[in-house]
Amino acid sequence: MYNTRILADRGMHKPPRWLTSTIQYETQMGSVAYGVSSDTSDVDLYGFCIPPREMIFPHLSGEIPGFGRQLKRFEQYQQHHIASPDELGGKGRTYDVTIFSIVKFFQLAMENNPNMVDALFTPQTGVLTCTKVGSMVRENRRMFLHKGSWHKFKGYAYSQKNKMYTKVPTEGSSRREGYEQSGFDVKAAYHCVRLMLQVEQILTEGDLDLMRHREQLKSIRRGEWTADQIAQFFQDKEQSLERLYNESTLRHTPDEGKIKELLLQCLEEHFGSVTGLVDTPDRALEKLRRIKELCEEAGV
Repeated sequence: MYNTRILADRGMHKPPRWLTSTIQYETQMGSVAYGVSSDTSDVDLYGFCIPPREMIFPHLSGEIPGFGRQLKRFEQYQQHHIASPDELGGKGRTYDVTIFSIVKFFQLAMENNPNMVDALFTPQTGVLTCTKVGSMVRENRRMFLHKGSWHKFKGYAYSQKNKMYTKVPTEGSSRREGYEQSGFDVKAAYHCVRLMLQVEQILTEGDLDLMRHREQLKSIRRGEWTADQIAQFFQDKEQSLERLYNESTLRHTPDEGKIKELLLQCLEEHFGSVTGLVDTPDRALEKLRRIKELCEEAGV
């Protein structure tokens, strides 16, 4: 199994020259992370890097926002269908790579984007790169979770539910074979169920085990569930999760102050002191803001 740097070193893709040496965290995603993969499954790699200092703090290069030449921002590098023909005894393997700027990654994780949440909770065995900064983020991954996860995960689940019937897999693919046998896209169906089961864990436990329901998901991918069963599962689970959302003891919203503090700690670990580069809010004001949020949540 290769990581983004090795794939680049072998000339299989061409990320920005600085990117591979600044990757702080990279992990296997997709079916591997959920415990439902086969030897022929494509490999999804997700992670984050720390771009050059001027890309994070453009004012260091003399930029004035809205005036003159603006420094090109970096948010993510993405490359699909990277062929690695020498793996699996010559059968080859295909990679999809997505590497975010640490700032973009933190923002999406704070919003409880399901892909970012999954990336932080993959099994340790799937982590390919993890520097000290990567460990700092992974060890604090529960900090990102909040009740807003229900709305994000539900939206993604609805999208997969719609794809079950509207997305026709490519002719000749194994996914197309399942579609023709079942009358719907079984991969989209298993993602729909997976997302609902994952957010149930988050709301009840404030934690996430991506492999907990792997046998159930495998049975869906094998075509052992009908479209009616998927629809009934979704309907029942949506109703129970609406109740669970109201009962959950998770925060209603992310603690932006704490997450920002962690981000600054990561940047300082990489760059050294960032004092003077970014304005840090007064801690007393942050506490007052939090008290206000708690009062609003309690309806006071």
